[in-house]
Amino acid sequence: MKHPKQNKRAPQTHPSALAVPSYHRILVKHGLIEKTLSIPDAYEVFLKVGVDPEIQKLRRKVARGNKMKHVPALYLATAMALQGMTKQELEALKLRIEEKRV
Repeated sequence: MKHPKQNKRAPQTHPSALAVPSYHRILVKHGLIEKTLSIPDAYEVFLKVGVDPEIQKLRRKVARGNKMKHVPALYLATAMALQGMTKQELEALKLRIEEKRV
């Protein structure tokens, strides 16, 4: 008979992909931040992306047919807005965010 603690796995040394907030994954996926950026810093960047006029315009297009009242939908709308952008538009957004960061 084994001791109950022998069945447990060793703790992970780094968080899994699911432990990272959705806004962090969204920004990494679109190349707006590095994967190693801390979660609080990533949230600041996400807020800056959210107030960008181009993103707000694209988010409104996404939300037209869908009343988005809860927070996860806002993340989804931002992700969809970023998905609809070209590489040049994403690079321009990245530059605008970096200007606001300084």
